[in-house]
Amino acid sequence: MTIAITGATGQLGRLAVSAILRREPVADLVALVRDLDRGADLGVPLRQADYHHPETLRAALAGVDVLVLVSSSDFNDRAGQHRNVIDAAKAAGVGRIVYTSILKGAASPLMLAPDHVATEAALAASDIPGTILRNGWYTENYTGSLGAALQAGALIGAAGDAVLSTAPRADYAEALAVAALDAGMAGKTCELGGQGHTLAELAAEVSRQTGRDIPYVDMDEATYRDTLVSFGLPAPMAAAIADADAKARDLGALTDDSGALAQLIGRPATPLSVSVAAALAAL
Repeated sequence: MTIAITGATGQLGRLAVSAILRREPVADLVALVRDLDRGADLGVPLRQADYHHPETLRAALAGVDVLVLVSSSDFNDRAGQHRNVIDAAKAAGVGRIVYTSILKGAASPLMLAPDHVATEAALAASDIPGTILRNGWYTENYTGSLGAALQAGALIGAAGDAVLSTAPRADYAEALAVAALDAGMAGKTCELGGQGHTLAELAAEVSRQTGRDIPYVDMDEATYRDTLVSFGLPAPMAAAIADADAKARDLGALTDDSGALAQLIGRPATPLSVSVAAALAAL
């Protein structure tokens, strides 16, 4: 069985390659990358594939049995990019697609959701058996800003006291590995959230581990968005981050208590304390 992973040099893709090889060291695994010079360290064969250029995709997918379609991080027509991959997979005779979607799917109120909903629909229309992994928010979406929080003396956000069911990318990569290797996952849709916490609890954990008082400062959505832009984030990214916090606060958009992630990977999701420790050690 040949497994191919798109976006294999990205943050999630790299972890998924490693996770598959840990579980199945002799797996017939192919990394699909835009730049062949960037993936040499992955330790698996590389094929050039670009979501924006369909002519690269069919050849890249030749002989592939299972395609792990990691959602694009390029916001320029993400749904169209994903359709290009799905169309090429159908033409190449790919047997199953594992797709990284968004928590709650069509029920998600996040501004990021429509691209994922459209991709799920395109996959269903293709008649290729699919496995939908609806990933919750990555813990790194918050711990990635701890350096700035320590410098400013506060953690900021717009989530109020919402419970955020986050897990680190490594946990979601393990879920991808399980789904890719298990043919019994065909046709399944999984809502995947980690251990719940509030941003105030995150700030308290940072305070505990650093020995400093790092409070959580809650903002309204517009103020948080504008603050992120002032820090240098691109406006679309800042808007998406602020929107996610606000929808988590008002609509529970980032909360999942199904336990499906822990069941899928065979262990509890990584605790917040471990993720905070890793982020602080990397500073």
